[in-house]
Parts: sequence; C-alpha cells; structure tokens
Amino acid sequence: MTPRTLSVADEVERYLQTGDADPYHAAWSGRSFLEKAQLAHADLENALVAEVSRRANGWQPPSALVGIEDLAAFTRARVEPMVRGLFPRAEQDAVMALVERSVVFLTPNNIEAVLRAAQWRRSAWDIANLYLGAIGADLLADDAPQILGISEEATCYVSPAYFEEEDPFADFVVHEVAHIFHNCKRRNAGLPETRRKEWLLDIEFRKRETFAYACEAHARLLERSKKPAERVALAAELSDSFGTGDERVERGEVAELVRSAAERRNGWKVILGRCSRPKRRHPDALVLAAAKPESDR
Repeated sequence: MTPRTLSVADEVERYLQTGDADPYHAAWSGRSFLEKAQLAHADLENALVAEVSRRANGWQPPSALVGIEDLAAFTRARVEPMVRGLFPRAEQDAVMALVERSVVFLTPNNIEAVLRAAQWRRSAWDIANLYLGAIGADLLADDAPQILGISEEATCYVSPAYFEEEDPFADFVVHEVAHIFHNCKRRNAGLPETRRKEWLLDIEFRKRETFAYACEAHARLLERSKKPAERVALAAELSDSFGTGDERVERGEVAELVRSAAERRNGWKVILGRCSRPKRRHPDALVLAAAKPESDR
C-alpha cells in the first residue's frame, strides 16, 4: 500500500503539535525546491504566530516587566558586575555592548517579531512554548519543557516569568549571559583574536554549566550583601539549599565554588580560574623544557 501523502493542512498541524516539519516540503506545490521551501516556511510561520496569539488571548505582562522602560539598561544592571569582574578594563565596554543586544525579553509587543525572526522553525516552536508556558496558556505540546529562557546561538530569549522568580539565588539572565562568553568569539564583540585567544572566555567544556550556575549565584550574593561577612554567610546558606535538578552539574561542586568566590575580593576570578580550560604550553617551550639539564629544572 502506498503511504498517504500529507496535505499542507496536515503538515501545518503536525508542526504546531510537535515542532517537526518535512525537510523536503513534499506537501507544497512549487516549480523548484526553493519555491516549495519558501511556501512551507511562510505557512508554518503564519500558523505558529496565529496559534500563539489565539492561546495568549490578550495576555498582559506582569507589572514588574511593564515598569521597565529600558530593557537594555535593565540587562546591563543585571550583568555588569559579572562583566567587570571577568574581563580586563579595555574589553569591558565591548563585551557589555554585545550582551545588551543579545538578551531579548519576550513581551506581547515583540513575540510575533521574535517568532518570525527565529533562524530555525524548531527554534520558533520552542520559543512559542516558552512564552505560552510563562503566561499560563496551554502549551503546543504537553511535554514541552518548563524553562525561563532559550538560547539560540548568541541570543537569549527570556520568559516573562523571569520577573516572578522567587529563588533568592536564581538569575536566568546572568546564567545565560555566562554561556554567551564561551559561545561567542572575540570578533563578535569587535575584539582582536589570535590563534590561542579565539573565544571571549575559554571555559572547559565539562565545566560550562558549573560556570554558569556559579556566576548566577555569585551575582545574587553580591546583590544581596554589602559586606564580605554577609557574602560569606549567604554562601553558606546556598550550600544548605542549593539544588538545580540539572544532571550536568554536581551540586556540591557549585556550592563550594561559590563559597570560595565569596571569600575573595574578586570572586569572579575564582570562578573563572576553576572553570577555564588549562592553558596549553607553546610547543617551543616544551622543547626547551625537555632539553634543559635535569640539574637546572
């Protein structure tokens, strides 16, 4: 039996329910593959925007979000201590400019534009569920994850639920911006690159989530304390209550790292030092070390 060819309506419904789409666009008629792809993209995009609008049903954002007149300035206030602590002074302004344009807070005013601008249809579907979940609307799929944000390359999309977070050690914006540092090359911020200095921060792969969680908690410690002793006391409180539910990090390691950072004047450097990739020695240095007499080593 020949399998039934799905219609455009079938494909649109499948996309809305699963986020999946036929990469060959077989249901669409067109004189070329490119024309089929363009027609499919438009139909899926329009259907997603319409469905999100229907489910949102005129939802209005929380007063905490409405009261922020300049979201770029708000982003700067959240992450500036981290940028100042992790980067040399000559690079800080360039990194801040990159960060300010990398964080997008989802609102009723911009959700349609964000969905249409998403690079991938699956990413748009994920962002739609992020937004719907935050406003208490039905998700497009029952198994869509409940999260506060999504990152697509160097852009972080932040849920309106961010402004209602009650965890005293949580700050999703700081967490995701910390990931930008190891995902973006220096040239993205207009900074010079070398063969051995390519990324904004060279964080060891297996330490990336540890780095982000530690930065997130440390930022909140600094915000909530005025004196070093208060910072250390809050770090001890974190050790007793911290839990991410994230299998990629070890709870005790993050808590210990934040505690060590709290004891230092610039705790950001402690976090960076623990999570950076070990520096590779230049081959010429290794040759010279091997040739050096044992008595001189």
